[in-house]
Amino acid sequence: MLRYSLPLILSVTALAQSPDALMHDPAVQAAFAAAERNEPQILNEQVRVCEIPAPPFKEEARGHEFMRLFQELGLKEVRMDKAGNVIGVRPGAKPRPNLVFSAHLDTVFPEGTNVKVTREGTQMKAPGIGDDCRGLAVMLAVIRALNDAHVQTPGTITFVADTGEEGLGDLRGMKQLFGETLKGQIDSFISVDGIGLGITHIGVGSLRYRVMFKGPGGHSYGAFGMANPIQAMGRAMAKIDDFQVPTTPKTTFNVGRVGGGTSVNAIPFEAWMEVDMRSADKASLAALNEKFKTAMNEAVTEENKRWNNRGAVSVAPELVGIRPAGETAKDSHIVQTAIAVSKALGIAEVLREGSTDSNVPMNLGIPAITISGGGQGSGVHSLGETFDSKDSVQGTKRAILLAVALAR
Repeated sequence: MLRYSLPLILSVTALAQSPDALMHDPAVQAAFAAAERNEPQILNEQVRVCEIPAPPFKEEARGHEFMRLFQELGLKEVRMDKAGNVIGVRPGAKPRPNLVFSAHLDTVFPEGTNVKVTREGTQMKAPGIGDDCRGLAVMLAVIRALNDAHVQTPGTITFVADTGEEGLGDLRGMKQLFGETLKGQIDSFISVDGIGLGITHIGVGSLRYRVMFKGPGGHSYGAFGMANPIQAMGRAMAKIDDFQVPTTPKTTFNVGRVGGGTSVNAIPFEAWMEVDMRSADKASLAALNEKFKTAMNEAVTEENKRWNNRGAVSVAPELVGIRPAGETAKDSHIVQTAIAVSKALGIAEVLREGSTDSNVPMNLGIPAITISGGGQGSGVHSLGETFDSKDSVQGTKRAILLAVALAR
């Protein structure tokens, strides 16, 4: 393993605020060269990982593969925590600062989805190939490049393949990581999520409800005149559709899934819907939440009144997901470093807001951003999701330079 002289370590450390200068350091240049060499292998790894199913709440198979990979790559203290997060440590010259570098294991797609990857030239196609198989691949690429170049960072980098980022996973991996597994041990946080070259520094919060409407039910002809849970739910959805929300800060609502009933000729005894509401602004989200709760009660009252309270229906909204809102200030060290790293590599600054693993540390006041993993593509969260690997190594290089710049 290459050992640097003390003066060189000091010169590199002194350049921590200048990624443009840091990228010309021999160690970083060696890591870049390794990334170039390794990218074909990394793309094959991206395909292989993507073909290991990781549906919501069932990430174990992919998680165990990452335990093996972390061990193979020489990370220390490799383990899986209570939430299924896979953790491995790449020690620096000192244990702190400790940078956590993560990508999420899970996909939005249910168990049984065909995740076989098809390839044609630089194009790959499969559910999850970009989100977040690309992030997972970039994480492996960073470890390989640092190893191949024999880079010892002044601080420690802890790599995490985490669970529960998508859907009703409710960021359970991050909540476990920051709330228990590594509580008080994380100085800064990077998540690699998806494709392109953006930087997310605003965490969009969300509230997710499963709303159950219930009544006695009955025969559609013989019991006609009873209140109907599905019709009450229809009234509720119409009220949601009429919500007026601010465009700045962007605030949204969506009825994503519905179900209920037993037969076309039966008044249902229950119906349900799942509702998602989002905003980066806590006050706007809270106001929308109050509108939502009022609308649910009004819908049931109106349905019962319509049928003179015969076979009255009830409603029970259950909060099934809370993704906390947060923000890492644009003038913070981590965001300014990410911008400087991008500029040093000729990448135009693109700051974004979104709902990612970084929401949790942002909400806790821990410096955090999410970066994209490079490449291009389309159809995220669809069965036709694609990834184009042309120039994808640029995303890997940015991740390497950012990791080195922050692990000091």
